[in-house]
Amino acid sequence: MSKLQPTSPLLIMVYGYPGSGKSFFSRELTNHVRAAHIQDDRIRAELFDKPSYSKRENQFVTQFMNYMTEEFLNAGVTVVYDTNANTEAKRRQIMKLAKKTNTQPLIVWLQIDVDSAFYRAKNRDKRKTDDKYAKPIDRTTFEEVLKRMERPSRNEDFIVVSGKHTFLSQKSAVVRKLHDLGLLSSTDLTNNVSKPQLVNLVPKNISGRVDLSRRNINIR
Repeated sequence: MSKLQPTSPLLIMVYGYPGSGKSFFSRELTNHVRAAHIQDDRIRAELFDKPSYSKRENQFVTQFMNYMTEEFLNAGVTVVYDTNANTEAKRRQIMKLAKKTNTQPLIVWLQIDVDSAFYRAKNRDKRKTDDKYAKPIDRTTFEEVLKRMERPSRNEDFIVVSGKHTFLSQKSAVVRKLHDLGLLSSTDLTNNVSKPQLVNLVPKNISGRVDLSRRNINIR
């Protein structure tokens, strides 16, 4: 399957709780859209045998990410900037790269409830692609991160997707937004937005009365 090609490059930032699915979303998006996935956790792991997460190390990783991002954007390649853009000040710094390269910025806000996010973050599996480079986190650290997070404001261009939905649903939201921005054609929109289907909750080929007390679905 050919990848989607926006008519001009974008700088896509991700925002959300630890465990909201940012790296999964970023990786999957670059499998469907012609874009470079620049991931801070992987860069850190490649550059440092034993990451310290010190201020100096963080600054170095950020500078390296920004250098790579600017190079890709100048070459006309969309970038998925995979680090938690969790404060408005941090997002403004990243936005400067978009302005410098005359690129459309977009924030993707992955929403999920706190308990589910912490469960995911705490139980990362290093054997999985999206957990391989992630930093271990405990409840105290998790809560500290949440305290520092600043939600995107009305002055920022963002879309909201569910961190619990399938990527097919997440991709549909992104494709609609790119179409609205004039970066994808109507044909791209039609071919890449998932369509709701009717679901028959009553099994076929049954006889006799249906016992409605024996339901195997939960509606929450």
